[in-house]
Amino acid sequence: MSTQINADQINHEGHLLIGGVDTTSLAKQYGTPLIAYDTNNIRQQIRNFKKIFDEEQVDYQISYASKAFATIAMYQLINQENIHCDVVSGGEIYTAAQAGFPMGKVSFHGNNKSYEELELALDQNIGCIILDNFHEIELLSQLTDKRGQDIDVMFRVTPGISAHTHEYVMTGQEDSKFGFDINSGQADDAIQQVLATRHLNPIGIHCHIGSQIFATDGFIMAAQKMMALLHHWQVKFDFLAPVVNLGGGFGIQYTDDEKPLQPESFIKAILHEMKRIAAETQMKLPEIWIEPGRSIVGNAGVSLYTVGSRKVIPGVRTYVAVDGGMGDNIRPALYQAKYETVVANKLTHPVTETVSIAGKYCESGDMLAWDQKLPKTEAGDLLAILDTGAYGYSMASNYNRNPRPAVVFCENGTSKLIVKRESLQDLIRQDLPLE
Repeated sequence: MSTQINADQINHEGHLLIGGVDTTSLAKQYGTPLIAYDTNNIRQQIRNFKKIFDEEQVDYQISYASKAFATIAMYQLINQENIHCDVVSGGEIYTAAQAGFPMGKVSFHGNNKSYEELELALDQNIGCIILDNFHEIELLSQLTDKRGQDIDVMFRVTPGISAHTHEYVMTGQEDSKFGFDINSGQADDAIQQVLATRHLNPIGIHCHIGSQIFATDGFIMAAQKMMALLHHWQVKFDFLAPVVNLGGGFGIQYTDDEKPLQPESFIKAILHEMKRIAAETQMKLPEIWIEPGRSIVGNAGVSLYTVGSRKVIPGVRTYVAVDGGMGDNIRPALYQAKYETVVANKLTHPVTETVSIAGKYCESGDMLAWDQKLPKTEAGDLLAILDTGAYGYSMASNYNRNPRPAVVFCENGTSKLIVKRESLQDLIRQDLPLE
């Protein structure tokens, strides 16, 4: 059994508990595939981040990265914890607004924001738009001039630092679709253009160096680059940005052999470095923002599946198939992401075999986990894949015309449905007949 399961997550029947709720009861009530979140886990991680900032006595904002998992209930939960959020699309803006989230605490990312999305952001009086390119400066300037509306903006810059992660999720290096490059002078051109506008109010700079990062070195280097840019702009343009946003990317544990730092350790390293530089350069320490997504929801989520067929290839491999797959978690196929699995209704049973977990989708690459050491499984058993809270549901699809799963929040022994399972009728809702 995975070392990521604690004793208090196992009940007297040997079943896995999520937020104090028996997973077999969840499967019976809501069906499978099902994504279940322990919301106390989410709340505690947010509070852990806050604690470090408060202890260091700095001005800060924690901005939840919506792309990790965005639903009405999720926006309401983070609002209860009194933090900000960032969005990357009109759809996320709309969802946050429908949740009653205070839009002044929302920042808007994206490398190709449309005119309509920018209009929506302005209509909603969004707190900040993070500028990503010169085209966007032009669009937003035109819009705000037309409306006579002021808006706070930040600049996303690429500091030329690559985190040691999968190449598909590295976003901080110079060769990136995101942001204004510092080394080529693009960032200088961007600040000059914005300072010349009537309604764009620059409040800071932003960078994001990658995802699922396990060491503090990249963040320390990013802090150095960002503080150097602030000092440069103060000297050259007489402009001192009051905010530095260092993004997210703090790594979490997915498998037993991964040993990441606690997310709070990254914050402490960043703050100490920024304080040191501010003291050396006699600059005012800016307000420091972070954008954790995965590190807030990743470990809180568990995907539950019902075991179906089995294929044994003697001397090669045993496949155990479940009733979900790449439609509800594409990360193993897309990123070769690895997870730990357990048989949720047999946690106390002895491990007897090594199997690979196959999805039900019509792709040979639809594999959720390889070489898992588990008790003997039978059709009808409940399989749990751990730590699927980030980028599982948010990247889900209807491939093969399969409905997307339901999602529940579990807390203190009770569960609440927050996303209904799609029906077959939902699948054809937008279809139109030929005649």
